[in-house]
Amino acid sequence: MTTRTVDRTQELAAFLRTRRERLDPRDFGLPTRRQTRRTPGLRREEVAELAGVSIDYVVRLEQARGLRPSADVVEALARALRLVPDERAYLFDLAGRRPRDAERPATAAAQPLAQLVTDLSPLPAMLMNHRYDILAWNGEMARLLLDFGTLPPWERNSMWLCLAHPETREFYVDRERVVRDGIAHLRAAWAAHPEDQVLLGLISEFTGRDERFARLWAEGDVKANSRGEKLMRHPEVGDISLLFEVLKPLQDPDQLLVIYRAADDGSRSALGRLCAS
Repeated sequence: MTTRTVDRTQELAAFLRTRRERLDPRDFGLPTRRQTRRTPGLRREEVAELAGVSIDYVVRLEQARGLRPSADVVEALARALRLVPDERAYLFDLAGRRPRDAERPATAAAQPLAQLVTDLSPLPAMLMNHRYDILAWNGEMARLLLDFGTLPPWERNSMWLCLAHPETREFYVDRERVVRDGIAHLRAAWAAHPEDQVLLGLISEFTGRDERFARLWAEGDVKANSRGEKLMRHPEVGDISLLFEVLKPLQDPDQLLVIYRAADDGSRSALGRLCAS
């Protein structure tokens, strides 16, 4: 699969195959004797029966033979494959059946959101778009990670910083999970914004320069965590455990508000010292 153009027919076929193959027949009360199943997961005919479509239709979808399933069929396939919400949305995007926002991708922070980022002080906060471009940040976020204002605009990208920036790429103790979550978001954005050549260029650059990104991208995960905990190893104050929340404003759905807060008393003290310095 290439990321230079979005071949949604091929990606739809691959996505349906991998999701079918990961299902456990025992969860559906189906026989699992080795002699009756030569491949993992459910058979195509079993998925077809669960979704209420013909076997031939599932075969042609998985062979990328140019079908464009209706919204009802996509919904039936999502139920049959037991997709989680992020995977369901991704499937609808690949099939071209999810309504798209009319606005162009955000390249500047909406003024009310930029003010909100400032007002969230003393909590570290920043605003990103679907590419993970950093559009606005407050002083606490600059002290925690990096003063993004010192970077050229094309380097103000959260994924680029995690992969390539010499200061920030080693901040995260569980860097693989952080990169994996970022890739899951970018893959979903890739399907939702097939016309975004800048995003396609970023993905091609990351895939070509970073073996870990290429490997995780090939896994096809689209389940991004919008809430969780990150352990950072800060060069000034040591380990800090942070809870994060990613919020999507209804009026500006292409912008993501990211807020950090300390996960424990020790981290709260360390974050306080860092932000006061």
